[in-house]
Amino acid sequence: MDYPLLVLGGTAEARALAAELVKRGVRVVSSLAGRVEAPRLPEGEVRIGGFGGPEGLAAWLREERVAAVVDATHPFAGRISSSAVDATHRAGVPLLRLERPGWSPHQGVEWHWAASLDEAAAMLPGMGERVFLTTGRQGLVSFAGNVTQWFLIRCVDSPEPPLPARHEVVLSRGPYTVEGERALMRRHGIDVLVTKDSGGSMTAAKLDAAGELGIPVLVVRRPQRRDVPTTTEVDDAVRWVLTRLDAK
Repeated sequence: MDYPLLVLGGTAEARALAAELVKRGVRVVSSLAGRVEAPRLPEGEVRIGGFGGPEGLAAWLREERVAAVVDATHPFAGRISSSAVDATHRAGVPLLRLERPGWSPHQGVEWHWAASLDEAAAMLPGMGERVFLTTGRQGLVSFAGNVTQWFLIRCVDSPEPPLPARHEVVLSRGPYTVEGERALMRRHGIDVLVTKDSGGSMTAAKLDAAGELGIPVLVVRRPQRRDVPTTTEVDDAVRWVLTRLDAK
């Protein structure tokens, strides 16, 4: 029986896991939310769109006789991760969380933590006049009421209103370099950086650039996750998957 593995998420870690397993002859189905235009597609089979909540996902897991699920979604994609916990429990399918390590305060950087986007928006006034906002297009409504500061908003795809009254949008996708981030911040006169604790190396250059320029950083903490087996290493996830497949 050809038991597939389901990988949730379009992160770099998800793509690396899919590539390694496909190379080993594993049937991999990667599920992408479909919120990003022209996403980077992983190797193997790709499914785009939701499952209809935990019940729909559990039914799909049973119908497809899925051997295991790896949740490699973005650290802030809390809803699908919670659904994965419920669905795999209902379907009796093992689940592993693959999540990149978070960032820690960089040496020499004025670092501030916020528990949520709303808290970050409340903390922001008084921290600077020109804000580099790199929290993605989801949740920008938290900053829409700010009429005093100017925002450089960077997203992969065009954000929808409401947005801050004074802003400019730049569309781009990482990875970024320290040199490029430093030049961007200087060109726009940035004096405060706001970001999520996404972790990883693709977008970390802005933190180094902020440190070099003496720009304070306001970082939104990751949401609390339910207790499931978790690894930060793709190789560990590969071994976990192969062990589950061997048991079938």
